[in-house]
Amino acid sequence: MFKLVMLCAVLGLALASPLSPHALEHVAGRSEDVHADVVARHDDVRADGFDSSLQTSNGIQQSASGDVHGNIHGSFAWISPEGEHVDIKYVADENGYQPSGAWIPTPPPIPEAIARAVAWLESHPPAPEYHH
Repeated sequence: MFKLVMLCAVLGLALASPLSPHALEHVAGRSEDVHADVVARHDDVRADGFDSSLQTSNGIQQSASGDVHGNIHGSFAWISPEGEHVDIKYVADENGYQPSGAWIPTPPPIPEAIARAVAWLESHPPAPEYHH
């Protein structure tokens, strides 16, 4: 329930933001984004959860579904300044926020020398310390 309240609060603040057109242009990165229109919007809040979706004329899309336990599944997408379609899917549940998508950065592989050192340390635990 807390996650649902937080999601609604964040959406409400975003919609009520008193940013000037110049500030919006700076945030959006493209001047046509300032004049984007809402093409479709659907909000269904029920006792057992919610469904929400939004689509704007400049290619921004958002959808989310939540249940009574505070679990949320959703996605959001937009067109990058380079003209590429960015799509992120996510789950927010008892394990935290878990985004996924080709645009999510991934850590580099662990260097072989570090992996060997970790394996050696795991196979040679330190001797217990005795304090007199």
